Amino acid sequence: MQQTDIQPISPIQPEAASIAHAASILRQGKLVAFPTETVYGLGADALNIEAVQQIFVAKGRPLSDPLIVHIADTSSLEHLVIHFPPAARQLARAFWPGPLTLILPAAPQVPSIVTAGLANVAIRMPRHPVALALIRASGSPIAAPSANRFMHVSPTTAQHVYADLNGLIPLILDGGPCSVGVESTVLDLCSQPPTILRPGGVSLEALRTILPEIQLSMPPTQHTPHDSHEAMQSPGQMLIHYAPVVPAFLFEGTTDAMHTAMLHEIQQHQAQQQQVGLLLADEDLATFQESGVHIYTLGSLQAPEQIAARLYAGLRTLEEAGVQVILCRNFEEHGLGLAIRDRLLKATGGKIIQLS
Repeated sequence: MQQTDIQPISPIQPEAASIAHAASILRQGKLVAFPTETVYGLGADALNIEAVQQIFVAKGRPLSDPLIVHIADTSSLEHLVIHFPPAARQLARAFWPGPLTLILPAAPQVPSIVTAGLANVAIRMPRHPVALALIRASGSPIAAPSANRFMHVSPTTAQHVYADLNGLIPLILDGGPCSVGVESTVLDLCSQPPTILRPGGVSLEALRTILPEIQLSMPPTQHTPHDSHEAMQSPGQMLIHYAPVVPAFLFEGTTDAMHTAMLHEIQQHQAQQQQVGLLLADEDLATFQESGVHIYTLGSLQAPEQIAARLYAGLRTLEEAGVQVILCRNFEEHGLGLAIRDRLLKATGGKIIQLS
């Protein structure tokens, strides 16, 4: 075990001394957790094999799960990819910096541990001042998955990171809560047609304004074991992921049907002396206020960006409240709602209660 320091840092104008300190840790081949606009990342020098290995050890992550490489300038791509096609240039101009990851053919110097032995590499330019400053100061692209225990709920605050990785990493840069709150969209440009492997902070609709032929991959239907040696095409493709330590269920149907079914489920669990947690929208609150359960409201149904930003904090808050089960309502699947449903599907391990 090692001491894990939390260093507050401005998310708007990062202090140069704090960035220099974190960059020096990365250059020593060690790990630094840092904020991005999506979630907190656990960063290592992407070209240092020994440093990248520490990510997998700290998280308990299987080597079959590839990492995203973060850059601060498109000039870095010449060292990371064989080819940067016109479609990628169009998307980068439209959405970088931002929550979009592009899968491109990897250059020979990208370590295979980063790509899970695949021929392609996932690249993203984050939109967070701290992340960009850290990448530039470190002098190397940064490989960074979410800064949490593998398969656990992703971290959107430095306190979430500390709860999962205290004693396993030397430094957490605390830039406050993440604004987007769900991971980046992962778009495979090495497939035909280009395919979204993980919905995220850039919507399918927005991407299709640039490339109308983009398709959406089918969600996983079964759990991939931790020790699976078959490489995944992208992070976040397991059926159980982003998950609390207690069972969670996703209710799908009309609002009235969801409310009725959830109230019935609450009664069933309370009859067994079990504490229940609810993950709801603001509009649901009146129905459940007197139900005697732990409630976390994500925001208005009319504000999907607020729901996404609060989603992981909600799951963690209910988990920490000591509930024995979490019941989640579903949300519309257009725009950012597609990523929200994807995360709820994986947080519940596909345990959906489908209502008419």
